[in-house]
Amino acid sequence: MRAALNLLLVILLALNLRPILTSIGPLLEPMRASTGLGYQQAALLTALPVLCMGLVPLLQPWLRRWISEHGGMLGGLAAIALACLWRLQLDSAWALIASAVVAGLGVAVVQGMMPGLVNRWFPSRLAGAMGLYSAALMCGGGMAAVLGPHISGHFGHWQVGLGVWAVPALLALLAWSVLRPRQAAPTPGGAAGGHWFGTRRAWLLALYFGLINGGYTSMVAWLPAYHIEHGGSAQGGADLVGLMTVFQVAGALGLPLLLRRWADRRVGLWLALATQLAGFLGLLLAPTLASGLWVAMIGFGLGACFSQSLTLTLEHLKTPAEAGSLAAFVQGIGFIITGIVPYITGWLRDVSGDFQASWMLLTVTVVAMLLVTRCFNPRGYAAAIARPGATGKAAPVS
Repeated sequence: MRAALNLLLVILLALNLRPILTSIGPLLEPMRASTGLGYQQAALLTALPVLCMGLVPLLQPWLRRWISEHGGMLGGLAAIALACLWRLQLDSAWALIASAVVAGLGVAVVQGMMPGLVNRWFPSRLAGAMGLYSAALMCGGGMAAVLGPHISGHFGHWQVGLGVWAVPALLALLAWSVLRPRQAAPTPGGAAGGHWFGTRRAWLLALYFGLINGGYTSMVAWLPAYHIEHGGSAQGGADLVGLMTVFQVAGALGLPLLLRRWADRRVGLWLALATQLAGFLGLLLAPTLASGLWVAMIGFGLGACFSQSLTLTLEHLKTPAEAGSLAAFVQGIGFIITGIVPYITGWLRDVSGDFQASWMLLTVTVVAMLLVTRCFNPRGYAAAIARPGATGKAAPVS
């Protein structure tokens, strides 16, 4: 019973971590018409929350001295809900950007705690639990992208399509308050308090996480606009994001299940990256021929990459506190990179006049990450992550 409640909490929390990003793209045109947002300003609505997701986990070792896990979850969910409620009243570009920062801070606090929490609750089923967490996270994003235009159309205001996502945040806040395990979370100490800045493998994992997931923020930010540029509608763009999300969920759940007997995460990561590569090449070479197929392939690859890269990080260390600390660092640096990518791809679209240069950048990045993946041999985890004074041990690979 306790395990089922924990799983329910993971799903409810994860559902709230992407609507603030994915609700923007499908409503971008009415937002721009109403507020005068340019493409680079609009990119901030995605980039700034993702940058918050990067900066806050880097501060987690210090924040945990002052804020408990329970307090952090309550505060993070409250910030998401308040930002969404604020968006119901917004009509200026800079107020929208400010609400993105508030929501991003809330998401960052919750998201920074999630890998360690999942590792602590499901230590013997880590890959499957991380896959389910990733799938729920992506489902939340997909629902916001697909339902946002319908909700806005029904009420006649684009603000409602952004603000309605306060409801699941408030539900998750209530569920956490009532259903959370009552035992105290372990307090990180010593190395688990976590200064990973001097560890080369931690930096490699962080850069890898950021770059293999950079396609997600770019697709969420620009796929609807790309679809409209090729003669589609705003709802059609939202439906493409929804299609991408369906295949993200399939990748996040399906690949760990398919490869559950493999301890070497490189196999799954190579498959996921190769699928991403095929999708981006399709957008480059035949953008109007089978756009749904290309988007589906990109979605499958992105979903699998997210869950597999987090599992890869957590498996470098055996103790949940150490592994959670490393995951916070990896997400911190990684999401800073991931937040910058859509801003760069938006800038490339502005200077080139179309999205081909943006897709080319993402294609080259995926090729580079295919090569980097060979570094992550599980037999080398212990030596690669070792640092003076560390107490954690590499997770077993069998």
